[in-house]
Amino acid sequence: MALIELRLNGKTAPVGDFNVTRALPQVERRFVGPFCFFDHMGPHTATGAADGGVAPHPHIGLSTVTWLFEGEVLHRDSLGTEQLIRPGEVNWMTAGRGIVHSERTPAHLLGRPAPLHGLQIWVGLPAALEECAPSFQHADANQLPHLEAPGLDACVVLGRWEGRTSPVQVSSPLSYVVATLQPGATLPLPADFPERAVYVVEGDVELGGESLGARQLAVLRTGEAGALRAKTVSRVALLGGEPLDGPRFMMWNFVSSRKERLEQARRDWTARRFPTVPGDAEARVPFPGEDRT
Repeated sequence: MALIELRLNGKTAPVGDFNVTRALPQVERRFVGPFCFFDHMGPHTATGAADGGVAPHPHIGLSTVTWLFEGEVLHRDSLGTEQLIRPGEVNWMTAGRGIVHSERTPAHLLGRPAPLHGLQIWVGLPAALEECAPSFQHADANQLPHLEAPGLDACVVLGRWEGRTSPVQVSSPLSYVVATLQPGATLPLPADFPERAVYVVEGDVELGGESLGARQLAVLRTGEAGALRAKTVSRVALLGGEPLDGPRFMMWNFVSSRKERLEQARRDWTARRFPTVPGDAEARVPFPGEDRT
């Protein structure tokens, strides 16, 4: 039986002052386990500006995950967190009942070439945690476990995979792995979760005799284990997890099991009832179609 159940091409979408490749959600597939959003940022280089990146914007009902291959981003949020994220590190921010954050150019890159290449992912929260208190976690590169083999370096960013566990505390059973492979190297694809996907950041790989290229996402068949083989130097991301406990609805930056909660979040943001971000309190991303007068 074929290992790939569904193949999706990433779509271009604007975010802040740049475009991204959006692999999830799409019409054909909205979730993989609890993962409901997958953006591939860059690679691109711009002159670092104080108002660059993404201005303050709100979230509810989810956790955001930032992973960089290149560049640096300054994360600030309404909890008062100010955290520089560098390649190989991970930010996990849980919105719960509501948080606001921005992702800006660090001060030392202002006026200089500022490269950016990375992945931004959202993880939906179980119903019991949708209205939890917001929180933030950061893990340095040396805290994250790796699987190293000839031609392979795989980092366990979140959850558990191949006997290794990330130190980041997550809200439901899942795994998120980012790997670099040399030509001919292989990466195991265990059937450890009912829903799994592979995203190719760069390069060309083969799964169960089928090819997958850069900026494509493959949803894997439930219960089918296998391996991924690199045809060229490649970077890939693996997602896996248990489905959430019931349907989820999405509106802009909000996720909830209740449609009326999304509407309440929209009203709260447009009425400026969300908290502000210390150090970045003046700018804000308006809700789509919001009256700015």
